[in-house]
Amino acid sequence: MELHQELFRQLAIVAGDENLMRKTIEAIKRIVGKKEQQDTTKMTREQFIERVKQAERSKTLHFEHVEDIDQYVRSL
Repeated sequence: MELHQELFRQLAIVAGDENLMRKTIEAIKRIVGKKEQQDTTKMTREQFIERVKQAERSKTLHFEHVEDIDQYVRSL
């Protein structure tokens, strides 16, 4: 909650100066843009659930030993 209060306190200070407001808005847009670029979510929750269901219907592999898994992966 303190972060919200501090943010609004600083915004109140900036709000009195149009130049500072423009700079603040540009900075916020840059930050949000970087956050959106970092978001690696490529599918919706519904798409993910459908992929899981599809995988459950697919062929499954079972391995006795870790070495068997390693051999399989290297053969791909």
